Amino acid sequence: MAHERPASALEPELVQRLLLSCREAKKSAYCPYSHFPVGAAILTRDGRIFSGCNIENICYPLGVCAERTAIQKAISEGHREFRAIAISSDLQDDFISPCGACRQVMREKNSLPATALDGQEGPVFEDDIAAEIKIIKNEADKGLEETSRQRNQHV
Repeated sequence: MAHERPASALEPELVQRLLLSCREAKKSAYCPYSHFPVGAAILTRDGRIFSGCNIENICYPLGVCAERTAIQKAISEGHREFRAIAISSDLQDDFISPCGACRQVMREKNSLPATALDGQEGPVFEDDIAAEIKIIKNEADKGLEETSRQRNQHV
């Protein structure tokens, strides 16, 4: 019996386009300090793909990850709704996962249902990144509500 893809699943052709784009973007990475190139590609709701790479700076906090580069490029071109993001690195034995800062930016764009993480054996989809981001958002919102309530009690 064949497994059916969920309705939100990406067509195999889109997955391949995303992976090709993030692998190509990785070639442009500027990483003279870590020597760890990363590429990312984000798929907009209307089918456009924006790619980005990591860009390091000797002042570490000023560098930017590939995921944020791709997301910010898409947003700067007027796109606000996304279907998926793919991330690629040179890791041979493991998949790369977004850092905390990238997850926070992704949290701002709740519409990222699928993440393709590119590894040696090919892509893997980690849908729970989107769920984890929503959990983080919900916990943060609860914390903000609680802080706001406490402040209002002391006024």
